[in-house]
Amino acid sequence: MKLNSYIDHTLLKADATSAQIEKLCMEAKEHEFASVCLNSYFVKKASILLQGSKVKVCTVVGFPLGASTMETKRFEAMKAVADGAHEIDMVMNISAAKSGEWQYVLDDMASLAKVCHAQGGLLKVIFETCLLTDEEKKKACELAVKAGVDFVKTSTGFSTGGATEADVKLMRSIVGKDMGVKASGGIRDYATAMKIIEAGASRLGLSAGVEIIKGQTSQSSY
Repeated sequence: MKLNSYIDHTLLKADATSAQIEKLCMEAKEHEFASVCLNSYFVKKASILLQGSKVKVCTVVGFPLGASTMETKRFEAMKAVADGAHEIDMVMNISAAKSGEWQYVLDDMASLAKVCHAQGGLLKVIFETCLLTDEEKKKACELAVKAGVDFVKTSTGFSTGGATEADVKLMRSIVGKDMGVKASGGIRDYATAMKIIEAGASRLGLSAGVEIIKGQTSQSSY
């Protein structure tokens, strides 16, 4: 098992520069990471830089709070895929989930899945597990399966906590073996990355992927 093939090489900081995005893309190509994950402003640039490589372009929608309307999220996703994104990481409407408005949560996910799949894209849904109870995590996973999304994802890396082995195991137990599970937030070393994969993750969102595959420890929060 090659760890590099699990990694979404990530840069989502507000002050990210074009030069940093270029470096991100070059590192992703060099190390054959699964994708680069960046804000939609940089999607066109990344798609050009990665043309001819196997590295996918991933971007975020409704990020990092998930509280924008489903119509806004649909537009974001459509524009991102048109600009060259292959994968969309959408934040679930956490407020709706905490309010028990599960039909809206389902509609939000299903709506995005339909848009992404119609354009040949893939959809990951971020739950922000640190803000949810275990019962809410289970419910969100059940609805994600029903909505036909491609991955469930633990965290944005911008809230009060990140990925845990326990959450990954829980999510995998609900979605089954065929759906992707992406872990992100707080994975800073090789040993932790491997434990998270053993727990059931099929993708890792890492801002320090290069350091981690070299066996180094990062101080990054994502």
